[in-house]
Order: sequence, then C-alpha cells, then structure tokens
Amino acid sequence: MNSLLELGKRARAAARVLGCCSAGEKNRALELIAQALRREQEAVLAANALDLEAAQQAGMSASLQDRLRLTGPRMEGIAQAVEDLMRLEDPVGAVVGGGRRPNGLEIKKIRVPLGVVGMIYEARPNVTVDAACLCLKSGNACILRGGKEAIHANTALAELMRRALAAAGLPEDCIQLVQDTSRASANDLMTLEGYLDVLIPRGGKGLIQSVVKNATVPVIETGAGNCHIYVDASADLEMAVRVCDNAKTSRPSVCNAVETVLVHREIAPRFLPALKEALDRHQVQLRGCARTAALLPGVLPATAQDYATEFDDYILALRVVDSLEEAIEHIRTYTTGHSEAILTNDLANAQAFVDRIDAAAVYVNASTRFTDGGEFGFGAEIGISTQKLHARGPMGLPELCSWKYVVTGNGQIR
Repeated sequence: MNSLLELGKRARAAARVLGCCSAGEKNRALELIAQALRREQEAVLAANALDLEAAQQAGMSASLQDRLRLTGPRMEGIAQAVEDLMRLEDPVGAVVGGGRRPNGLEIKKIRVPLGVVGMIYEARPNVTVDAACLCLKSGNACILRGGKEAIHANTALAELMRRALAAAGLPEDCIQLVQDTSRASANDLMTLEGYLDVLIPRGGKGLIQSVVKNATVPVIETGAGNCHIYVDASADLEMAVRVCDNAKTSRPSVCNAVETVLVHREIAPRFLPALKEALDRHQVQLRGCARTAALLPGVLPATAQDYATEFDDYILALRVVDSLEEAIEHIRTYTTGHSEAILTNDLANAQAFVDRIDAAAVYVNASTRFTDGGEFGFGAEIGISTQKLHARGPMGLPELCSWKYVVTGNGQIR
C-alpha cells in the first residue's frame, strides 16, 4: 500500500497543477505524445512482442491475443486518436448552467476536473494511451493499473507519455502506471481514499464486479457487453446478414460485439442459413435453440448460461422467437445494459424496441460495434458506462468532469 500511497500523493499534487492549465498547454502535451507514439513505435512494438510471447506460452486465446496485439496501423490509429482529442473543445471551465436570481445573485455552473482518476483494466495497451490522454485533456491526473499480460507495452507507452509531459512543461506525474500487477495492487487502488476521486474498471465481468463490490472509493461501472441483435420479420435479409456478421466477427473480443442474435420465426428459414454461410468464413461456433437446430443441423444446443455469457470469442448464440415481444423479453432477461439492436423495416417495431429496451446504446438497422467514443465523435472513450448516475454510454471529456457553482453578488445576505 505504501507505493500506492506515494503514487496517490504525487497524482494529487500533479492534478492541482494540471487543473489550472490552459487548453493550449494541454494540447501541446497531446501533440508531443502523438509525435512520440510515431517516433518510438518500434520500441513499443518490441515491448508488445514480449507480452505476446508470454501470452502464447500461457495459452491465451486467439481473440484475447488480438486485444493485446499492437501493430503499425494500430499505433497510427492510437496517435490519430490523440490528435482528434486536441481538436475537441476543452471541457474545463465551460459554463453549463446558471442564471440570475431575483435577489441579484449571478450563479454559474462551471465544469471542473474530477481530480485524480484511477483505472483498472485488462490486456488492452491502447487503453493506456486513451485513458491517459482523455484525463490529460479534461484536466485530471491518472493512476493506471493494467493487467500483467500487457505490462511491457504499458510501461513503454506510459514512459513515452511522461517524457512528453515533461517536454511540454507539465508534471510527469499527471500520468502514472502501477508497475505491480498483483491482486494486492488492485485492492490497494480500490481503497486509495483521500487521493483517488473516482475509479473506473474496464474489462470483463469478473473484474468489474470485483471493483464494484470491494472499492471504498467512488466507482463508475463500465459494461460487460452481452449485446443482442433482433432480426425482425420485415428486416432486409442481405443487410441483416452483413450487420450480424460485422457485429460478431470484426473484432469479437470487444465489449460491443454481438453475443446473441434473435430471429423472428418468419424470416428464420431464409436468414439463418445465410448467416451461417457468412459466419463459417470466420469459423464461428454457433449455439442455438431447438428451432435453430432444426434449420441448421449440427448447431450446438444453447443453454441459459450461453444466453447470459459475454463470449469475447468466435462464438454466437442464436434463438428463434415468435414476436417482437418475445425478443424484448429475452433481452430484458439477459442484457447487461450495453448495446442492443433491432434490424427492421417496420417503423412501429423500431420505435417500440427503442422505447422498451433499457441500454446505454440502442440501435436501429446498424451494428452494435459503433458503441465507441471515437465512432461517436468523442475522440476516444475511457470506458462505456452501463450505470445511470453521472455518466452512461461512451465516456468522453465531459464525463470526466464534475462542476462547481460560482456565485457572484454585491453584498447580498440571507
């Protein structure tokens, strides 16, 4: 705990400096980070190669290795995301409410940084940069605790960002990485009261629930993604196959990938064979209900546990339903509140789905894979919140701020 306390003290001191920095000062630091990501790409990829070698030796699944893997194009995408943040408006100091009271008091509701943001996350080295730069732009210091699977890449990325901060004249301790990847360090971060203003877990259901249950600091719960697509009887068959294929196979290890496809019985005999043909190209394992098995011989039987599982892999659950109402009831039973979609040409069914499904993102005729800060125009996201207090959905710069009320008078008393 002593090492985490030291990180907390340094982060608190850095946050006081960063919270008063101008947009120009923060953007200069982001510019230097983007340059360093390109300039030091080979060193980061070499560090990532060590992580991948260890992952292979440990028997990590191919889909999780894909989460862990950095490539030249992915590094360029990370650098471009940092530059996208530079172009976004600085949220700090924005007046988001207020007015004049009858007694003459002027009240302004002004966005301010949260202070010190903690992150616990798994094998996603891109999160190290996304989280650090979102915190930087929103005026927050951050303490990042990634998983052991990505420790070499995370260390390389954190160090290059710290050097960029120093070159920009900002405290290096605005960005700190916890080097200890043991369970003890995660527990210590969860209880870093007095130094951590909020803790954000990002990863699988087990990690998120552990943080929610054990943390004594404020937590923003980000989402396990048991996402569904309902293919309505009126759906365009070709579009539905294309969307479901994309939602499952474009990157199955991420939280916005679809895990269950529900199909109206009227379209199932035509849709399911076409979907299987598309998914077979990616060797997706299908698990279905009895009616699905009757249409697709050889499909594994789906259990209630399958319908409740975020596979994060090339596995998809299928179910044939009799109605929109049955699809909605299934989703209500198994949803994690992340992203849900309907594919339909029936406007009334689309509206009913949107009205009755309670999730952070609800789609009509589009892939669930768009639930992402970059795709929503936020530059990046620090996580996707599935709770309803303070923030919901992809969390960008405004969600990393709180506010304070500035009240100006001319001698009023109560």
